Amino acid sequence: MAFARTLRHQPLGVIGVFLLVLFVAIALLAPAIAPYDPAAIDLYHRLAPPSHAHWFGTDELGRDIFSRILSGARISLMVAVGVVGLSLSLGLILGGLSGFYGGRVDTLLNVFVMNAFLSFPGILLAIAFVAFLGPGLINLVLALSIGGWVGYARLVRAQVLAVKEREFVEAARALGASDLRIFARHILPNILQPIIVQAAIGMAGAVLAEATLSFLGLGVPPPAASWGGMLNDARSHLFDSPHMIVFPAIAVMLCVLSFNFIGDALRDYLDPRTRLLIGL
Repeated sequence: MAFARTLRHQPLGVIGVFLLVLFVAIALLAPAIAPYDPAAIDLYHRLAPPSHAHWFGTDELGRDIFSRILSGARISLMVAVGVVGLSLSLGLILGGLSGFYGGRVDTLLNVFVMNAFLSFPGILLAIAFVAFLGPGLINLVLALSIGGWVGYARLVRAQVLAVKEREFVEAARALGASDLRIFARHILPNILQPIIVQAAIGMAGAVLAEATLSFLGLGVPPPAASWGGMLNDARSHLFDSPHMIVFPAIAVMLCVLSFNFIGDALRDYLDPRTRLLIGL
C-alpha cells in the first residue's frame, strides 16, 4: 500500500530511482556487458551509423559508442559521488562550526572565506584548478569540490542557527554534554532533511560539470570514455554523423533528470507538511 501511494503521488520520483538504479548497474557491470572494448580502434568501420553490430554506431576512430556510453556512466557516477561527498563533508564541518560557535568564527568562515569563494564562478575555479594540475579523475573531483562546498556550508550554517537554540539542545548543554556530542546527537539529525535533498540535486550538477570540463578537454584524459569527451569528439561530425552526439547527450540528460527527480521526491517526502498535503 505504501509503495502504491508513493507510485501514485510521486511517479517522477519512481522514474528517477529506476533510472539511477539502471545507471548504477551499468557502471558496475560495464566491463562485463559492453559488447566491445570502449577504447578499441577500428578505422574500417569509422562513423558507422547505428546497426545490429553497433547499436549506437561508431565514432571517428571506429570505437563502439554504446560501449563507450556504458563505460562513461562509471566515470560520471564516480565523479558525482566524489564531488558531493567531499563538498558535503567540507560544508558540514565549516558550516557547522560557523553556525554552532558564531561570533568571530562565524565572521571568519561566513563573511570572509565563504564569500570569497562565492565571488568566483565555480566552473571557472574548476577550470583554473584542472588547467594548473592537469586532467585526471582525482584532480577533476578536487576541482569541482573547490567551489561546490560553499553551498552546503551556507545551508548547514543556516540550519544550525535555527536548531541550536531549541529546548532539547539547551537541555543537553545544561546536562554537561560536549559540543561534539550536542552537534552529532542533537543538531545533525534535525538538519539532515534539507542536506539530503541538496546532495541529491548536487549530484545532477556534478554530472553536468564533469561533462562540461570533459567537453573542454579538462576531464579524464583519453582513452577513457567520458560523455562530455564524446560530445567534444562529435562536434566536427554534427551533420554527417549526428548519432555521435545524440546518444551521449541523451545519457547525460537521463542521468541528470534521475537525480533531479529523486531530489524533488525526497523534498516532498521528507517535509511533513507536504506529505500531509499529498497523502503520503
